[in-house]
Amino acid sequence: MKTIKHMKIVSLKTFMPFMLFMVSFEGLAAAQFGPPLQVPPPGAAATERVPILKDVGVTQKLNTTLPLDLVFNDETGREVRLGEFFGARPVLLVLAYYECPMLCSEVLSGMVGSIETLSFNAGRDFDVVVASFDPGETPAMAAAKKQFYMTRYGRRGTEGGFHFLTGRESSIKALTQAVGFQYVYDAKIDQYAHPAMLTILTPHGTISRYLFGIDFPARDLRLALVEAADGKIGNAVDQALLYCYHYDPMSGSYGLAILNVVRVGGVLVLAALAAFVITNLRRERRHAQAAHASAATGIR
Repeated sequence: MKTIKHMKIVSLKTFMPFMLFMVSFEGLAAAQFGPPLQVPPPGAAATERVPILKDVGVTQKLNTTLPLDLVFNDETGREVRLGEFFGARPVLLVLAYYECPMLCSEVLSGMVGSIETLSFNAGRDFDVVVASFDPGETPAMAAAKKQFYMTRYGRRGTEGGFHFLTGRESSIKALTQAVGFQYVYDAKIDQYAHPAMLTILTPHGTISRYLFGIDFPARDLRLALVEAADGKIGNAVDQALLYCYHYDPMSGSYGLAILNVVRVGGVLVLAALAAFVITNLRRERRHAQAAHASAATGIR
């Protein structure tokens, strides 16, 4: 019996490596000869534009006058004509909708953050008009947005310089087309796809400048307002900056006008040279007069 048990143990010890090898071989064979992996088809290229965004953008219409007879409702529900907000000051126009989950709020916050840094005051030096392009929005929504951004702006007595509007689709379409603002409603997500920008208009309702994005440099906004006001706001420094900075319609920003800077530098150099020559001539004249007086009196 002991011999048989010993033989069984020996047999198991002998065949255990063989069994492990067979199991490993079967696994390896299955791995090698199994069906090929299914590779998913390639997706859209990262540079490919989303189809709905092909109809979204801005067609710049500089020097175009808005149809000021369009009718909207202000944040109190009162029926108003667009022309009521023009005539005395330049206007910052923001096209947005109040239930926008992200982009419109970023544009409004960027605009308020920029005008906070200016010495100009809303209602005195310029006006802000925010018009919703969603015909389903109400004056109550406009009033809530105005209250929020007026609290953030935080300057007393400027409430009359902010106007939050809603309107019918006919008025909205006429205004957005006049500005060149192209947007699309996406029914799948119940949202609008639209550009992000500010439009700066003259007191007569003529489009003067576009500023793009959600962050509006205070210098660009100040210069745009000074230009739109035709020099009626700002100071001599602003006028000098307008000479040295050039508006680029493609980027919607102001860049250094190198040629004008060179011209200004040349004028300053000539002015300095002329001052140097005049000073030296006057000095030489005084010396000559002193020498002549000394020779006449015989006193040195």
